[in-house]
Amino acid sequence: MRPNILEYLKDHVVICDGAMGTLLYQRGIYINQCYENVNLTRPHLVKTIHQEYIQAGAQVIETNTFGANRWKLARHGLADKTYEINRAGARLAREASEDKVWVAGAVGPLWARDGSDDSPPPAERREMFAEQIGALAEGEVDLIMLETFGDLDELKEAIAAARQAAPHLPLVAQMAFGEDLRTRGGHTPEQVVRALEGLPVDVLGANCGSGPAVLTEVVGRFRAVTDKPLSVQPNAGMPKTHEDRLIYLATAEYFGEYARRMIAKGANILGTCCGSTPEHTRGLVAAVRMLRPASSVPATARAAAEPAGPAASVSVRHSETPSRFASKLRAGRFVVSVEIDPPPGTDATKALQAAARCRDAGVDCINIADGPRASARMSPIDMAVLLNREVGGIEPIVHFCCRDRNLLGLQADLIGANAIGVHNILCITGDPPKLGDYPFATAVYDVDAIGAIRIAKGLNDGHDLAGNPLAGPPTRLHIGAGANPGAIDLDLEVARLERKVAAGAEYILTQPVYDFGVFERFYRRIENLRVPLLLGILPLASYRNAEFLHREVPGMQIPREIRERMRRQEDKEAARREGILIAQQSLLEARSLVQGTYIMPPFNRVDSALAVLEVLSG
Repeated sequence: MRPNILEYLKDHVVICDGAMGTLLYQRGIYINQCYENVNLTRPHLVKTIHQEYIQAGAQVIETNTFGANRWKLARHGLADKTYEINRAGARLAREASEDKVWVAGAVGPLWARDGSDDSPPPAERREMFAEQIGALAEGEVDLIMLETFGDLDELKEAIAAARQAAPHLPLVAQMAFGEDLRTRGGHTPEQVVRALEGLPVDVLGANCGSGPAVLTEVVGRFRAVTDKPLSVQPNAGMPKTHEDRLIYLATAEYFGEYARRMIAKGANILGTCCGSTPEHTRGLVAAVRMLRPASSVPATARAAAEPAGPAASVSVRHSETPSRFASKLRAGRFVVSVEIDPPPGTDATKALQAAARCRDAGVDCINIADGPRASARMSPIDMAVLLNREVGGIEPIVHFCCRDRNLLGLQADLIGANAIGVHNILCITGDPPKLGDYPFATAVYDVDAIGAIRIAKGLNDGHDLAGNPLAGPPTRLHIGAGANPGAIDLDLEVARLERKVAAGAEYILTQPVYDFGVFERFYRRIENLRVPLLLGILPLASYRNAEFLHREVPGMQIPREIRERMRRQEDKEAARREGILIAQQSLLEARSLVQGTYIMPPFNRVDSALAVLEVLSG
């Protein structure tokens, strides 16, 4: 049985399907035909498209009834088939759903989309909407989706009709916004919310009109003035004319990127509109599965915390600290971690020898990456076991990458790591496979880093993701998160970090920092989170190394001035010394703001890491 969608939205993001007309056109239904009548003339085609969206991961499918009102059907001589077309559309979607996904009855506006005044008199609008919605309700839809409305008064009539014809069904009301962030009637997002919030609408939203970038801004402005669930379904970009065809250029990957931003802004339902296909739905699913919506302004987590100094301690979320690393952070002491990659084979001797040198130099932890740069290497959990057994005296921090694990594998590995004494973990989303040697490998991404943190926190609370209690005591995982101070969209990065902390992150490791001004701006945005921050340091090995990191590694930003300093060095040894000096300067500048450092020596050369650390004892 499907749960009540409004209850489900409280803790989940729901994925809606995409365009119906785009796929009907691709399959031979020309634009001079009535697309809604295809429910009667080629029902199998409509049902097949519904099934394709379900297979792509859609949790809500919309009926093929967007323009199935009496006013628009009359243009095709089909006004007398209004009830039949709508009920057939609902039944086709219901059959395709197999009662495993929700069916939304799609209801569009009466006005003409070409901008003309061809619309019925206001007195007749409510009756026409009620006729259509009543037929959809008889076809057993789960909710009503009013969409692509440009006129606020017309939408109000549709809302009144929906409550008259189907008072028991959840109601979503969506308006279309242009590139200027206004509706066809000239209303801003804030004006739309204020006009509709007092009406019997369960979900407010925006669809069509514009691509993901514009509607991301719209949903953020919605969220600033309402706590109601929000729906957003953008077009696949703005259409471009090519050889007399309208082409929508936004790719599935582009949609996936903006999907995360929409959720960070507060979206609860995500879908696509004109020009989209099941591929775009897959992009949404891959990007946002298991993420929770931001139900309030992103600053909530920050505002709820008391101000704290740079070295303020944090209460670890366990009755006792799970590791020496956690204990030092709790005590407010400065900690040092050095990253050593697992070997690309079976012999971990060199990596373990490097770890022993770090231990002897007083380093607290060894960070063990998980398939860095999407490469095939020894499992980081297995290397952690070897580290504890063969080296000892220094703790591992194991990276858990969402790219390679579904929900079952992620929970199994977290529980297993805890059982063998590996408690310090870092939850990361992971580099996409296309960056490495296996560009055609399948990325899993059932969750991203936020979802993984939430799962780990649940295990610490004694239950798995399904709510089942763990056999035996809860896990004692010390959960870390990553952050990028130099992110292009700093607002999004800060919002995601706030969500990571709210999900259960207990410490933060940053990407490498080379520009103190950039880091300080980031720090001032997140200092009140009261979570220990470890500064990322990556000593550069050469000018070529600096250029590669800047241009090829996602999330890396190396200022031109720093790259020029590396370029001016005469030989490899001079370049290495300059890279260490740059790293030391970064560490000294930020030392008073952080509670530790996380050094990533190039090519596992721990000599460079230990040389950077000399500045702390000088």
